[in-house]
Parts: sequence; structure tokens; C-alpha cells
Amino acid sequence: MDFLTAVTYSRPKLVILHMNMALHVYEDIMRVTENLSEKYIIGSGASSTVYKCVLKNCRPVAIKRLYSHYPQCLKEFETELETIGSIKHRNLVSLQGYSLSPSRNLLFYDYMENGSLWDLLHVSTKRKVLSWDIRLKIALGAAQGLAYLHHDCSPRIIHRDVKSSNILLDKDLEAHLTDFGIAKSLCISKSHTSTYVMGTIGYIDPEYARTSRLTEKSDVYSYGIVLLELLTGRKPVDNESSLHHLILSKAANDAVMETIDAEITATCKDLGAVKKVFQLALLCTKRHPSDRPTMHEVTRVLGSLMPLEPPAKQPTTIPPAPLPSTKVTSYMDEYANLKTPHLVNCPSMSTSDAQLFINFGEVISRNSE
Repeated sequence: MDFLTAVTYSRPKLVILHMNMALHVYEDIMRVTENLSEKYIIGSGASSTVYKCVLKNCRPVAIKRLYSHYPQCLKEFETELETIGSIKHRNLVSLQGYSLSPSRNLLFYDYMENGSLWDLLHVSTKRKVLSWDIRLKIALGAAQGLAYLHHDCSPRIIHRDVKSSNILLDKDLEAHLTDFGIAKSLCISKSHTSTYVMGTIGYIDPEYARTSRLTEKSDVYSYGIVLLELLTGRKPVDNESSLHHLILSKAANDAVMETIDAEITATCKDLGAVKKVFQLALLCTKRHPSDRPTMHEVTRVLGSLMPLEPPAKQPTTIPPAPLPSTKVTSYMDEYANLKTPHLVNCPSMSTSDAQLFINFGEVISRNSE
């Protein structure tokens, strides 16, 4: 969007992209937020500050103000507007509108009532008890958002900054990926060599850092670190100690389950599922990108671990006849320690699903290679 760098306005202009913001002008937003007063700040980062604004229809929106005094910030504004403005998915934040001016560039997003996953896990004043089922739901939602970027967008999009603070949670604790300021589109080639390594310490793929070659598997690595956060409740880097290195050392001694967050232990009925997610996290963070799963594969594995929805109650006073006992198992359970999956009697199982479990059910090597 080169026009953004050339356009200047004698007065700020508000561009509406969603009906939720209809009938609003720039002056309305400034009046409600008292010209973006500090008391409306709900978050801040290296290149932006986020404010909460309640519209005339009583719906809240989040206003992301990108600092305009650095050229890189203008580039991030262009990238974010170009990326998130052209795609839509239930697990990506929705862009409601934007405003351009020489003094400030603003992006308007859906407001997320429960803040970021980082806040809920690591900020004492914002922490919430997150049960195992909720954590699994968050993990799956974030994975679905990434899978959409990697596999369903044309050109494909690499987020480049997947981390728990960029996973926002709505009132139902549904995950939404945000912050596309350094996202990269891949058109034809399968990888991209960049001049600068972008991302956040603790989440950056070591292979990407070493070679500057960017692929979707760089996002997969970062996502694997987020999985470890969800499983342990620990920060990726704490007092120079690496969470990933800790988990690898525990896995080498078959003691990885000792690191589980106490809230998971108290709420999980099947710790076998937790162990499988640990395995998945270690696969995502394998040293060689080619050994890591795709995000599409990750969503299939996590989806197989989700608890079944309880059946809807029938509007009748006559008790239904008892159903024959059935055992519902995912392909992950069905193919545990099995070398010939085609011999298992499971008509609903596809060959690809069977092979997928074999790939994910492998023993994690001690050096995660």
C-alpha cells in the first residue's frame, strides 16, 4: 500500500470497514477517549499502544495506535492493514476500520474481553484459572488461525511473531491471533530469505535465526513454545532460563510430566492427553524445520483430543431406550504403538489419519533432532 506513505490529510480521516462502526467519525472517537487519554490504555508494546473505546451502540472496540515517528512503524501499519484487512477467520482479530493522519495512525479491532493469553498465564493481577479443557480449546483456536494463514490464504502468510501476548481471548475464551505488523506473504517460493530476523526472544525459531530463511515452519516452532507455556504455566524465558531447554532435559529423563501446571493436574481427567500435547509441542520445536508438522496437521491432532460435546436433551418425557455401549477413540489412541495401522478395525479412520498418528506418535529423541 504505497499510497499510505504518500497520502497526508489536512484533518484525520476515519475509514469504516464494518457496520459496527457506522455513523462514527474521527472526532467521535477522540471525544469518547478524551483524545486517547492514558486512562483508556489496555496494553502497549515497542511500536504501539492499545486503547479501549466504547462506541455509540455500546459495543467496545480496541484502538491500536502505532507510533509514527519511526519509519519501521509506518511499515508495520501498512503491513498490518494490508494483511488483516484482506482476510477473515474466526480465530483472527477482525479489523473494524482505520484512521490515517500525519500525527497518528490508528487501527480499530474487535475488543477482546479476556485480554491476552500471556496476561492470563503470567500477570498476577490478571491471572485466571484455566482448566485443561480451556487450555486445549485455546491451543486449538490459535492453531486453526495459523493453519488458515499458512494453507488457505493466497498468497500464504507467515505471522513471524507468534507468542502468547499475540493470542487474544474473547468473552468465551476463544483464541484470536493478532499483531500482523511484521507478517510476511510468500508468493511463489517455499521460503524467503530476509535481511533481518524478526520476532520475540524465546519464541524465535533457531534455524530461522541461524539462516534467515523464513518458512511456515518458523511459525510452527513459535507455536510449539506457546504450547509449552500452556502446559507448564511458565514463561518461555525466565531469568535467562529457557523453557524449551528445561522441557528437553526433563524429556530426556522421562520426567516431562513433572512440569505440568497444577491447574491442569487438578482439572484433567486424562493425563494421557496432556502427554500427547507435550509430544506435539516437542515435534513443533524440532531442530530441523522439515521434521516439524504443518499447522494443518497440528489442528487435526489437537481436534482429536477435544472432549466430546454432550448430546442435546430430547424434548420428551419418555426416557429414551439405552444405546449400546460404544467406545469412542481418536486415531491417536487407536494407533498407539502400532506399526500396521491398516489392520485396525476402525472404518471411520482414513489412511491419512492413520499415518498422521504414526508421524506424531514417534518417540521424541533426547536432543529433539
